[in-house]
Amino acid sequence: MPSLGELERAVMDVLWAASTPLTAREVQDGLGSRELATTTVLTVLGRLERKALVTRTRDGRAHHYRPVASREDHVAELMRDALDGAPDRGAVLARFLGSIPPDERAALRDLLG
Repeated sequence: MPSLGELERAVMDVLWAASTPLTAREVQDGLGSRELATTTVLTVLGRLERKALVTRTRDGRAHHYRPVASREDHVAELMRDALDGAPDRGAVLARFLGSIPPDERAALRDLLG
């Protein structure tokens, strides 16, 4: 799973929050206070497309972008990749469980039970 830079993550956050595919201009507007040129946003969207994180469809002269997977699916894949790289998955899981708040541990127990 490819990692995301700060700007790539911000663009993905905009796309994940949207209920429909967005144009580069709409993504740019969704980034709010960031002063970015549309060409910069297009470059980031192109990078995300090459990383297979977004898809692009043409609608007239504009392209619309949407995430390939949900934010939850993306994070779950990152977690799987991290575990796959660990020589002792059990130790990693134990450290992870020890680092999260009790209410999240309880939620995990509920999901597993």
